[in-house]
Amino acid sequence: MPQNTTLSTLLNAGKDLVLDGALATELEAHGCDLEDALWSAKVLLEQPHLIKQVHRDYFDAGASVAITASYQATPQGFARRGLSVDESLELVALSVRLADEARQEALAEGSARGPLLVAGSVGPYGAYLADGSEYRGDYTLSAAEFRDFHRPRIAALVEAGADFLACETLPSFAEAEALLALVAEFDVESWFTFTLRDSGHISDGTPIADVAALLGAEPRVAAVGVNCVPLELVTEALGTLQLTLNKPLVAYPNSGESYDAVTKTWGPSEGVQGNETLAGNAAVWQDRGARLIGGCCRTTPRDIEGLAANMTSREPA
Repeated sequence: MPQNTTLSTLLNAGKDLVLDGALATELEAHGCDLEDALWSAKVLLEQPHLIKQVHRDYFDAGASVAITASYQATPQGFARRGLSVDESLELVALSVRLADEARQEALAEGSARGPLLVAGSVGPYGAYLADGSEYRGDYTLSAAEFRDFHRPRIAALVEAGADFLACETLPSFAEAEALLALVAEFDVESWFTFTLRDSGHISDGTPIADVAALLGAEPRVAAVGVNCVPLELVTEALGTLQLTLNKPLVAYPNSGESYDAVTKTWGPSEGVQGNETLAGNAAVWQDRGARLIGGCCRTTPRDIEGLAANMTSREPA
């Protein structure tokens, strides 16, 4: 299933990539009820065809990368529904197959131009807790416990043929260290993206410069950046990473609304002007080193279409 090219090959060739947008937002638009600890992983169990449709919609809108529906898909989470470890990992593998099927259909029908990549989503331990701690990073596990939690899902994603791993929405430096060890263990390409306390620190308070130092020397980490963060924090955070890290950068923030992790509701953000959009920020973020740009919560195929139209190409003439 993987393409002949890799993420790092495309980036080294000067290709800037448009990522997809929110999965859960679009699943809700299709009528899915995601008021559940499994969140979008619930749809892998109940209506997997809708996940494939959302991936297809993003490819058709101009995305070159689909991020799988495995963000909250873990054996521990599925065990609450009575599923065995094997059944759970089959659902993780299904998330890769659904994205790949959408990719193959988009290419065959000519609605998208390749190469198209499938990123295996590896969400943080805080996503499994389903208590908003992926925006705080205030949970404590040993390095071995972090590795034991993440290893089965990573193994399933790699075996199913994900082109690379998206270790995403990470709030914890210690968790990033454990995931970095697993990336080396499985010898798999990846990107690492973090949630932020402010423009200079990830959610657990670690300075962004320390994150850059951790990830900068690992060749399997193709890119580093931020996701699921407010629009207004992205530019400065990218600027810090650009000064401290010699790697391509990634940015896929939320739509511009503000999320309350306690009430699990969205509202206006005081820091964002009404006309600020992903597309409107694309050039600024590219100037600060972002080579992969997309959307996270509350973004849609329409946002990605606008982004794809606004991103400038850096490929050689």
